[in-house]
Amino acid sequence: MGTTYRCLIIDDETPAHKALSSHISKYADLEHTASAYSGKEALRLLSERQFDIIFLDINMPVISGVELMELQPVRPLTIVTTAYSDYAMRAFELDVVDYLLKPIALEKFEKAVDKAKAFYKYSIEKQHSKNGRQQLKCKHNGENINISFDEIIYIESLGNYIKVHCKNSVPALVLHGTLSGVLKELDSHYFLRIHRAYIVNKSYITLFQNRFVEINNIVKLPVGRKYQLSLENLE
Repeated sequence: MGTTYRCLIIDDETPAHKALSSHISKYADLEHTASAYSGKEALRLLSERQFDIIFLDINMPVISGVELMELQPVRPLTIVTTAYSDYAMRAFELDVVDYLLKPIALEKFEKAVDKAKAFYKYSIEKQHSKNGRQQLKCKHNGENINISFDEIIYIESLGNYIKVHCKNSVPALVLHGTLSGVLKELDSHYFLRIHRAYIVNKSYITLFQNRFVEINNIVKLPVGRKYQLSLENLE
């Protein structure tokens, strides 16, 4: 048996759900697994269930499609489905597979899905490799080093550099890179972005509220407004 791709439709309009669901039903290897009618509902589903492809609208209230992608940089393969062409550049910067303008013809839908399938094997292999090593590979003072995920407490942005705060490393390690870049190398089961300047290891969070999280009962870090909904799904 071949691969069955679990699909999530995210759109605030019912006609869009019906159109995409109809397209999905025409392919035996696509499964319409769930629907979300808001960005908030989508975040909850993405935290609870596994999907392979998401069809994402851009213009939604409260949390737009762009904001959702910024909140979930490590996410299923994403095909944007929208009536607006204005956000295409930003969407591709956020690694979407394709950008489809409504109304979506079946031929264009099929081409986008074929792209997603082509990326699927590479994406799965990369994730398995990342989860298997459980280490962040990086350079420090010109040397290649590996930092165990378990050792990382939180990571702080310093412009074009990041500061990695570890259990057994004082002072913190300063490395060249960005939070968005390093988040793609971390396991999303353990790490969460809570602010434009901070990523935290979930296992070290001892208290969280809308405006801050407390780490190891000592350090308090701010929570950005658009990241507050991510904390609602934290177990």
